[in-house]
Amino acid sequence: MSYELAGTALAVGPASGPLLAALDIGGTKIAGGLVDADGALLHQLQVPTPADGDRHELMAAVDHVLDDLARLPEWSQVRALGIGSAGPVDIAAGTVSPVNLPGWRDFPLRSEAAEHPAVRDLPVVLGGDAVAMAAAEHWRGAARPYRNALCLVVSTGVGAGLILDGRLHTGPTGNAGHLGHISVDFNGRPCPCGSRGCVEGLASGTAIARTAAELGWRPGPDGDTTAGAVADAARAGHPLALAAFDLAARALAAGIAATATLVELDAAVIGGGVGKAGAVLLDPLARHLAAYATLSFTRGLHLVPAHLGTDAGLVGAAALAREALPVHR
Repeated sequence: MSYELAGTALAVGPASGPLLAALDIGGTKIAGGLVDADGALLHQLQVPTPADGDRHELMAAVDHVLDDLARLPEWSQVRALGIGSAGPVDIAAGTVSPVNLPGWRDFPLRSEAAEHPAVRDLPVVLGGDAVAMAAAEHWRGAARPYRNALCLVVSTGVGAGLILDGRLHTGPTGNAGHLGHISVDFNGRPCPCGSRGCVEGLASGTAIARTAAELGWRPGPDGDTTAGAVADAARAGHPLALAAFDLAARALAAGIAATATLVELDAAVIGGGVGKAGAVLLDPLARHLAAYATLSFTRGLHLVPAHLGTDAGLVGAAALAREALPVHR
């Protein structure tokens, strides 16, 4: 299989000091980058994910990204590799089983990446993509001012990571804060996880498009039925599109309020593709959150949009790797 480099160096001048290598693995692309000790993304490149490939084809794509990173002159300054992957992940076992990559089931990604010739002498740290986003937003983004934050990725699915007492809280397997599979509707839609009425089944981009269609919303002449098209219709005031986003916001608010009640939060950071919908999501989310987060220690919760956008995956993977450096132990 052959690949094309799809990215450019972002560095303005030569990097100084230790660097962190980062991989961001998703269903459509595998991205790699180099990040400096301050969290600045210096280089970025990517290849398409061979989503229908077997375990060997998928790992070959990862190796290709590592090959290209290792050719950069600054590679000699790399001190650790962080990997953020679509999940589920198990950081204790070092394995991944991404729902949208059937070729990887309980795949030992951490140990396989550690076998790459350029990586063998480096610590390798694995985490889920939502946890990596939380680490990124706490290091360089919207969660930076807060000691306790829930950072959400609202996209094709709904994931989240937790910052507690100023530190990333992963849990033993790396899945702490998995907001998307909190049940908020006892008699709701069956979820692929085996439960029903999960936040993800109501608030993901796929769910918003489904809800809009069930309510009777129909796309325009271009036939676009995605959540983005629903968001455009909602901005134009279409009542059924607005209703679909209102239901999604209500589900998110219930999940955020439940989490805030359990662990006490200062802020909820909203990122991901659906999070970019702006006011059509955030306005009803704020309204519903005020209705659900009613206890005295939850009422002051700040609701803020994520800052890092598409850079969050690589910066977050680097943030995971940063924890492996001696100064952070």
